[in-house]
Amino acid sequence: MQELEVDLEAFGVLFATIQSSPFTLVEIDAEQAAALAGQLGVPVRRCYIGDGALRERMEKTESSAHAIIGAKLPDRGSTMAGDFGEILTALFQAAREHPGEVLDPKKWRLKQDRTKPAPGSDVVQLILPHWPDSSDEDRVICAEVKTKSTKGNSKPVASAIEDSEKDSSRRFVKTLNWLKERALDTGLSTVSVQQLDRFIHAVDHPAARREFRAVAVISTALVEAELEGVEAPPGDERALIVISVPDLKANYESVYDAALVSADESGAVV
Repeated sequence: MQELEVDLEAFGVLFATIQSSPFTLVEIDAEQAAALAGQLGVPVRRCYIGDGALRERMEKTESSAHAIIGAKLPDRGSTMAGDFGEILTALFQAAREHPGEVLDPKKWRLKQDRTKPAPGSDVVQLILPHWPDSSDEDRVICAEVKTKSTKGNSKPVASAIEDSEKDSSRRFVKTLNWLKERALDTGLSTVSVQQLDRFIHAVDHPAARREFRAVAVISTALVEAELEGVEAPPGDERALIVISVPDLKANYESVYDAALVSADESGAVV
């Protein structure tokens, strides 16, 4: 996650742990949530297009940064909400691993349609502390993320658990292979083919740990109702994490507004 240039130590402080058993509940307070746009505008934009790629597209198309970024970001609505939940989860997990390095393929950069979610498992992150040597300390984290920012019939906690079970059965392996295909085709700037192969062809390496997580990112006003009757899955199967964010819809929209203007019209990437 280094290329996002987020101070992960400081970012991790935003999340206050309310409970850790039988599932993890963390919350961001209202003041910190209101400051997310200032903190995450540029990092969120970089989740869709890096600085170098943005400059290259500006030169080749003779277009403004604003136009190129706008062609990458989702419109307001369910896809934007879902993408934000995934990015927040990815950063939350990276902050928890700090100062260890987390490798993230940035699936949001690989979308064929900006109006739809990226295919496969939501968040896949590799931890390879001794790379280029593989070791039994290697880990891969696969998180299924559901976001609920407004009232409605969706059940983010139950849905996250259910879809995380799909990850641990087949979808996670398919996602790794899809990422490898993208790495071979267009290239991935943050994860290599060899790093993906370490987990795809796991029998050729020391035993690694696979961690499955079901994550629900929920607007604070809705959390209490959504947690009613929740039964956490067995901890040895998958972790359940609930992230409470005040005024989630307003705050994630502010983050994306900041992402859209994260490079000025003169062409300087900021």
